[in-house]
Amino acid sequence: MILGVTGLFCTGKDTVAEILKEMNFYHVSFSDIIREEVKKRKEKITRDTLIKVGNELREGFGADILARIALEKVQDGENYVFTSIRNSSEVQLLQQRKDFLLIEVVSPDNIRLERIIQRNREEDPKTMKELKEKERQESSNEANNQQLHLVTKMAEIVMGNDSTKEVLKTKIERLVKDYLYKLHLPRPDWDAYFMNIAEQVKLRSTCLSAKKGALLVRDKMILSTGYNGSPRGIKHCIDGGCRRCTLRHLGKMKSGVYQEPCICCHSEENAIALAAYNGVSTKDAVIYVTYTPCVVCAKMIINAGIKKVVTKMDYPDDAGKGLLKQAKMDITKIT
Repeated sequence: MILGVTGLFCTGKDTVAEILKEMNFYHVSFSDIIREEVKKRKEKITRDTLIKVGNELREGFGADILARIALEKVQDGENYVFTSIRNSSEVQLLQQRKDFLLIEVVSPDNIRLERIIQRNREEDPKTMKELKEKERQESSNEANNQQLHLVTKMAEIVMGNDSTKEVLKTKIERLVKDYLYKLHLPRPDWDAYFMNIAEQVKLRSTCLSAKKGALLVRDKMILSTGYNGSPRGIKHCIDGGCRRCTLRHLGKMKSGVYQEPCICCHSEENAIALAAYNGVSTKDAVIYVTYTPCVVCAKMIINAGIKKVVTKMDYPDDAGKGLLKQAKMDITKIT
């Protein structure tokens, strides 16, 4: 899970981060990301400099740049706490993830001012008027500036912090327990799962034409795979093995013209042939194909006893799809 923490000055955001670190969360501060940039520029690190450089980064690379950099640090299977989130575009990007939750930490103004005075930092406000002015400076309506007032409104959880650290810790532990099984990235369904594998299979294609992949599945078990390319033992198309493909890419022949034979096998052909080569029945199998089959492949699919075709993109020629429909084949297209 990724917990984002926002709030006004001295509401206890850093304390929340410390408690979560004690619970094995990794802490990623957006301010630290800006600090690294300030160091690269060899400028003095002050609050005003951090605000200026942060605004410049958003203007130069997009308002959500800090969130994008933070997400690059995220590793699978670990929990994270993100702090110093101050732009609505950062939140919008993070909230696209199913494992993200934004928490606003709130405290009464008098308690916040008391904390500020106790920590006694040089650049901190010393009066309530100065505090409100500082917060006004961080609440711009400019797209690339700090928008603390907008960020806090986007929080899904509001957590009060007007008592002791122990009380706050209890609240955080309860929240983590409540959301432990809710905040995780969704699993793909079976069709998306197998189509993603077909997309990886197609990367092995050796054809100069569009790369295509196929996957034969039965009872959620992969039977065989196939990608388009030259037959076994024949010089690859990408190495000049197919005269037709070479002529087409040299502009000597138009796509769809076959006065020169194409030696490449389609992904569906190879998947079915590989199953036969290994003595695996294709009866009642499902074939996942990155493109709808051509006529030749459609005929093979029908006669191989395959019961369903799951596809992602349409082949320019609809004849193959039409043949499958005549055979009352179950055809599903996913995005």
